[in-house]
Parts: sequence; C-alpha cells; structure tokens
Amino acid sequence: MGVLLDKINKTGDIRKIPPEQYRELAAEIREFLIEKVSVTGGHLASNLGAVELTMGLHLALNLPNDRIIWDVGHQSYTHKILTGRKDQFDTLRQYQGLAGFPRRRESDTDSFDTGHASNSISVGLGYVHARDTLGEKRTIVSVIGDGALTGGLAYEALDNASRLSSNFIIVLNDNNRSISESVGGMSGYLNDIRSSNKYLDLRDRIFNSMKDSNPEAVQRIRRAKNIVKSLFVPGMLFEELGITYLGPVDGNNVEEVRRAIHDAKRIRKAVVVHCITKKGEGYLPAEKHPARFHGTVPFDIATGLPKKSSRVSSTDVFSTVMIKMAQRDPKVVAITAAMADGVGLRRFRNIFPNRFYDVGIAEEHAVSFAAGLAAGGLKPVVAIYSTFLQRAYDEISSDVCLQDLPVVFCIDRAGLVGADGETHQGILDLSYLSSIPNMVVAAPKNKWGVSDLIKFGLKYGHPISIRYPRGAAYEGLEEFRAPVELGKSELIYQGQDVLLFAVGSMVETGVTVRESLEQHGIRATLVNARFVHPFDTEMLERQLPQHRLLVTMEENVASGGFGEHVEAWVAEHHPGQQVLRIAIPDRFVGQGNCDILKKEVGIDAASITKRILDSLDCSME
Repeated sequence: MGVLLDKINKTGDIRKIPPEQYRELAAEIREFLIEKVSVTGGHLASNLGAVELTMGLHLALNLPNDRIIWDVGHQSYTHKILTGRKDQFDTLRQYQGLAGFPRRRESDTDSFDTGHASNSISVGLGYVHARDTLGEKRTIVSVIGDGALTGGLAYEALDNASRLSSNFIIVLNDNNRSISESVGGMSGYLNDIRSSNKYLDLRDRIFNSMKDSNPEAVQRIRRAKNIVKSLFVPGMLFEELGITYLGPVDGNNVEEVRRAIHDAKRIRKAVVVHCITKKGEGYLPAEKHPARFHGTVPFDIATGLPKKSSRVSSTDVFSTVMIKMAQRDPKVVAITAAMADGVGLRRFRNIFPNRFYDVGIAEEHAVSFAAGLAAGGLKPVVAIYSTFLQRAYDEISSDVCLQDLPVVFCIDRAGLVGADGETHQGILDLSYLSSIPNMVVAAPKNKWGVSDLIKFGLKYGHPISIRYPRGAAYEGLEEFRAPVELGKSELIYQGQDVLLFAVGSMVETGVTVRESLEQHGIRATLVNARFVHPFDTEMLERQLPQHRLLVTMEENVASGGFGEHVEAWVAEHHPGQQVLRIAIPDRFVGQGNCDILKKEVGIDAASITKRILDSLDCSME
C-alpha cells in the first residue's frame, strides 16, 4: 500500500494530504484498485476514471452530513477507500464481503443503495426536499454518468429539479461511455461541449493571463463565466431547462473539481457540474479497452488478459445464432440498451450495422421501439439482462403482448449472477413475465437449447421470452435434443417415485439430484420443462400417476414462479398429489459465488436431495 494511502483510514482523512500530493495519492489509489480488482474482478475502468473526481468531492463536502448519491454506483470504489474501507477490498464482491456498489449497511457515507442506472437525480431531488422540509443544513450531490443520461428517468428528474429554489448539485461524470460508447442526441450534445475549443481556449487565455496579477478578478470571472459561455457553448440545454451549468471541468484534476463544487454550493437552485473524465485512466489496457474493463474477471496486471479462459457461454451461443439467423432472414434486427458487449451483439453490430439498434440505457424505449419494428414488419430481438428488463414491464404488457406482436426477448443473466449482488440477481423474470397474457416464457437446458429456442422464437410470430444464465453454458445432455414444440417439455430420464420437473439451468442440477437419489435406491424421472408459460400439462398427465412426489425446480423466486403455477394446476386436476416446490425464497439475494448462494437459498443439489428424502419419509409415515 502507498505511503499516502496509509494515512487514509476514515472519512475525512483526505484532508491530511497537502494539495501538492493529490496527484501522488491518486496514483496510489489507482495502483491499489488495479492490484485488488485483478484478483477479485470488478468494475475497474469506471473507477479508474473517477479517482480525482471522487477526491475533489470528498475535499469539498463534509461527509457523512453531506450526501453523495452515486448513479449505478460501480464508480464508487475510491469513495469506499476514502471512507475507511480499504482494508476490506480483499473481500470485494465476495460472499458477505465488501459490496461492489454503495450499500447503506456498510457505511453512513453511502446514502443510497444503487446498482441500476439513471435514478440518482430523482433520489437526490428527494433528499433535497427532505432536507428543506426538515430545515437541515447539508449539501446534496448526485453523480451521474453521461451514459445514464440516456435514460428517460434522468430527464423526468431534471424537469422537476428545474423548479428548485434551493441548492442541488448534479455532477455529470462525462467519459463518453456507459459500458459501450454512449449513443444518442445527449452524447452528441456533450461531445459538442467537449470540443468547443473556441470557448475553452478563450477561458484558458483569460484565466492564465490574470491568475498571477489579479487572482480576485479570476474568481469573479469564474463565477460569472456563464455570460461568456452562453455565446460559445452550443445548445445550453441545461440552462434552457432552468438548471445552472458549470463547466466543462477537468474531472481528472482534483483542484478543479473541488473548486467547481465549492462554486456550485453557492447557487440556490439545481446546478450541473460537467466533469470530463477518461474511463480507464492510468492503466493502459483499460484505457484501450474500457468496455472489457467495465466489469472484468480476475486478470493479469502486466497484460490485462483474463487469468482463466472461460468455456462457451450462453451469451456466446446467442451471438453466433443471431448472426446466422440474420444472414438467412433480412427482417431479423437486434436491439440492446447500452449493452452491446454484455449481451453478445458486438459482432452482429459489426456485420449488420443497419440492423442493430443501441438505444442507450433506456429499456422502456427499447421495448416500445421493438413493438414498432414488429408492427412495421420486422423481426426484432431485444437482448437485455433479466434485472434491467424489469423496468420495461408496462411496455412489454401494453405495447407488445396486448397487440400480440412478434418480439423475441433474449434475457441474459437470468437467475443468480453472483458477485454484483442484490441489484443484479435475475430472479424475478419468470414471475413477472408469466403474469402477462400472450407472453410465452421458455428456458434452455444447455447451449444447444439456447440455439434451438432462439430459432423457434424467430419463427413463432408472437411474443416470446427466452431466459438463460450467466457464465459457461451447460454442455451435458447433448444427445437429448427433441424438436421444439410450443409448450412441450422434454423427457430426459424415465424413473419412478419422484418426478423432477426442472426449468432451464436447473436441469443440470436435476441430473446431479437424480444421481444422488439413485444412491438411496430411488430412480427419479427427469423432465426438461423447457416452457414455463405455457407449461406441459400433457407430460404431467402422463407422468403423475407413476410418481408419489412431483418436484418443480427453478432459479427464480417462489412467488408467482413456475412451481406456484404448476402446483395450482395439480391441486385442481390431481388433488392429493404431493408437490415439492424448489425455488429461491422470496427475498433479495446478496453477493457471492453462485455455488455458495445456491446452497444458501436451498437450490443446490445437496439441499434439494435432502428435501426430497425428507418429503418421501414424511409421506410414508
């Protein structure tokens, strides 16, 4: 650990560092982050870019009395270091360790639990009104990236913030990226500001010529520079909304950030401080490949390459199948919400740039846009992470399903995702999608199933969602590849006594459970449910008479899930049939290795086997 970093042990310790050593401290923080994240994995590029920005905020504010709301929060590692948590970084994103996002349970300097984008201005505005209502004295700062400004929620909040008559600071951390490069009109607008050399050159010439001879005049000009700025900066969007604009500020310069925040604190209204930063700053591999280092697995520091070569993932399969289907059918188009790399559409974008749409962090718009594409005669595929698709429930229902439009939803990171924790676990999609009429919900058992279901979905001609997990795709059961038929399951192994009716990723678990039960003299039947909504009642009709116990298995919360729907049908049609529902308890699941989390929530093979044996013992008494 660096010499200066050793002095940072609690909130406020950064004030012990003299200004002439800020650059050295920033370098030590970057070295610390690279070293720790190379071992644990995590969000590196965004944090490297926000080091000086965070230092400037901590110097200008009085934490924890003042409040910082970090949009998404994956750029908050330096904030955690400066608030006494650097000794916990060896446990970053691990089970019961330091969270990769702000968490109120960790520190009174974490003002809000975050993980999804575009909500920080709304939350900050709520804090401002609470402060004013209670007569408190505190500064509220929302830090939002330019990528998050593509989200509609941010504009709704800006519209409301424009009416404020008290101070509210919105720090725009502008690195021209969300995960992939930022898109849309706001990106172009900010790019115009970044490149407004006419204004920047004039500002720098004035300040440099006067800073030594008349520093007081420089400060007066700095506070009044909006008059000059409005002549040169294109658009002045924020000013026209009634929000004061300060900037652009060099966000990788601690003193500039600190000074800008002090200036902003004097303004009795909402004010945007526009800070330009560089994603991946200080680590060449992250500067060259900021998308890859947005959320990285453990890597070799010298080369920046992952330490482990991963097997083919479901995302990889999706990527390949999409290209093949687009080559065969010119009506196939792809849509993502700022996640081209994450969902596997980068190659599709390169090959079919005119059939690829990145709408920014705007999931609601992505779905309504897809509905329009479908109504217009195209075959849109919407690829979004499970946890982010939650935002678009209304659009899925009203714009797609109500009109029975042929939109294919490819839902990545479904189920437990591990280290990113509560905000990112994809454990609700089976419930919320199954509740919508006209929506077919399906889940593949292995990598071949991903391919087969996507091909089926593009031919189906109605709304369909296909959910698959993060990480390496299951490569077992290759020999079982029954043709896909709507609502039909797939018999894998025939047995007796126990019927395992498993969804998606749980088929692999079912194989292990079946093997474990055989050691107890029980030959279980294993069925790949394949379709969650509608599920295969004909298979159940055939199999239930031969089995004492039906076990439904899903990587989703119990409430509204597959098992709940199956159990209700069984109660109506086969009263007295014993049913054991295996699902995630109805609670949010924290961070950690997925194997550990599955054991914690009781959906691992050992836990399931025990519950089955207990149920059989009870039924025989």
